Amino acid sequence: MADLKQKFLSGETFAEFLVRPKRYGDFWQAQYNRAKIPEDILARAMKLTKQWHLLVLSEDWCGDSINQLPLIARVMESVPCIDLRIISRDANLDVMDDHLTGRSRSIPAIILLDEGFAEKGWWGPRPAPLQKWVLETGLSLPKEERYREVRTWYARDHGRTVLTELLDKIESNGVEPAEV
Repeated sequence: MADLKQKFLSGETFAEFLVRPKRYGDFWQAQYNRAKIPEDILARAMKLTKQWHLLVLSEDWCGDSINQLPLIARVMESVPCIDLRIISRDANLDVMDDHLTGRSRSIPAIILLDEGFAEKGWWGPRPAPLQKWVLETGLSLPKEERYREVRTWYARDHGRTVLTELLDKIESNGVEPAEV
């Protein structure tokens, strides 16, 4: 297993990630500008007292990451005990291969590290209801139509499910995710 503390410390903060040139840069910025955290979820996150380091495996072309990471970054801005760093999936296959979705290198994969950088679980790549739809229905659709439906799901959900599932993981001290 990779040294997750070193991986975390070598990762980009969300602010660093956001300003560097990347594919879909305008879309990343727009999602970040639009990201609003529901009051009840923010209040729940503000009750966290332990330090959490979120190590995110991602790539800048990933649509799920574009729809999730700006929201998580907004929570992190308001909750001082949560820190986030992003590392490239493709440059960190050693970490990715320890966090597969089935046999897939699906991203984002958000690894929950405690104050001592010990792994306490992970979450990803999508909220459970969306992942279920993708596996049961979405994969049968043409790629363009599937991606349109995924974007619509995220827009209707406003990040509520992503943030709820991630907070559930943190609050339960990182129980391993159920395979979907």
